Amino acid sequence: MVNNPSRNRFIFAALYIYRYLQNMESNTKKGILLINLGSPDSTDASDLKKYLDEFLMDERVIDKSWLMRALLVKGIIVPFRAPKSAEAYKKIWTKEGSPLIVYTKKLKEALEKQIDEPVEIAMRYGNPSAEHGMNGLLKKNASIEEVIVLPLYPHYAMSSYETAVEDVKAVHKRNKYPFKISFVPPFYKDSGYLEALAENIKPFLNQPYDHILFSYHGVPGRHIQKSDITGCHCLQTETCCETDSPAHAHCYRHQVRTTTRLVTEMLNISVDKYSISFQSRLGKGWLTPFTDIRLEEMPKEGIKNLLILCPAFVSDCLETLEEIAMRGREIFMNAGGENFTMIPCLNTNPLWVEALVKMVES
Repeated sequence: MVNNPSRNRFIFAALYIYRYLQNMESNTKKGILLINLGSPDSTDASDLKKYLDEFLMDERVIDKSWLMRALLVKGIIVPFRAPKSAEAYKKIWTKEGSPLIVYTKKLKEALEKQIDEPVEIAMRYGNPSAEHGMNGLLKKNASIEEVIVLPLYPHYAMSSYETAVEDVKAVHKRNKYPFKISFVPPFYKDSGYLEALAENIKPFLNQPYDHILFSYHGVPGRHIQKSDITGCHCLQTETCCETDSPAHAHCYRHQVRTTTRLVTEMLNISVDKYSISFQSRLGKGWLTPFTDIRLEEMPKEGIKNLLILCPAFVSDCLETLEEIAMRGREIFMNAGGENFTMIPCLNTNPLWVEALVKMVES
């Protein structure tokens, strides 16, 4: 056969275009949905009542019968808590709106620059909803065949990861969407997440400090026991989190301890320089020690210079900006502390964005 350079160049060009179009088609068949906790639409007490009602009436948050939840939430908690929560939100609200929503939108934008797939966000409570997010993906590309759902919770808990997943499943089934859905699992020991967390902490280690407090969102102990797939492991002993078990796949306490251990090992922080606590408790029987109690105790123990971070949250929000950075600081300083440094959440940290890219593309 006679070699024809022009013909060969045409064939190579045609193959290149064909493969390029194939890649474009395969890339556009998927969509990404990031899910965060949520926020009220404004700082008005009426919006707080609506938001808190949706949040606290979730059976995976307050795991009581519907009637008991309604009596507690609608009759006691919301009427008293909504005005206080409205005042708390006013302290952190920005011109762009709720920090949690703002940071999640910015994370979406940063992720879109790194991948070809369309990205939308949703909130488990409030707006935008999971339905809004999935509809948005279809508007961007009606031929989507799969939506990869990434709940922005590093650790598994009934009241965070599980409820977000179940809500998406329910919306997907109800609306009979043409695409399938898949979920990124909790990433508490994902190397990319840990690397981003370590790099986020590292600059603060250059300042003098006595201790680092890892403050995680609290959960009731009964939630952990309900999530125990073995039915006989979690919270049975103090060392159950260090004893291998299938239960660890759904054990919040094990997972937050694992995150803390792995990131402190990466940073060569000795075990006597850090500890774990739990914030945002609501009622009795929640995981201990409590963050607010520890903040009051630490100065009396000689811990005057404190670093504190909240790894259960990837975006700064009410629980980090108001509960810890404001109220937590006040507790610590009034108890005799001298320096209180809040390490911000990952927000749009470039390494965090890279970690997300790997999660949705793996």
